[in-house]
Amino acid sequence: MVDIETIKNILKDNEVELYDTEVADEGGAKIFRIYITSKSGVTLDMCGKISSILSPILDLNPPINGPYTLEVSSPGIERRLRKAEHFKGSIGETVKIKCHDAEKIIGVLKSFDGKTLEIAQDDKIIPINMADIDKARTYYKW
Repeated sequence: MVDIETIKNILKDNEVELYDTEVADEGGAKIFRIYITSKSGVTLDMCGKISSILSPILDLNPPINGPYTLEVSSPGIERRLRKAEHFKGSIGETVKIKCHDAEKIIGVLKSFDGKTLEIAQDDKIIPINMADIDKARTYYKW
């Protein structure tokens, strides 16, 4: 199996960064998704190029067991926040947090110290412990 560091190095050589990966099961088919970012933005052509580069490498060193489809994509405007670096990189952006107690909070991520987020909502700052978060994403009001 290919390791994430190998994927990161290949992406870096092609001037993009790994944002995240996921394995999805859609209709009984496994999909290995690689989300990439770039300072200049992510285009469809860029995703196609990265897919073409990674595909033969992953054919020889599959990232998961069994048959799968490779997808390379941008994390999108409303991207999932899972890792500390996701939260650190989203300071100043509007986020939507769903806590384990089902409380939903939408506000601007003001700070993150590795354990606690501070969300500005109206005139107040709401501290949220990472351990209390069920789901988190950046949020765009359509």
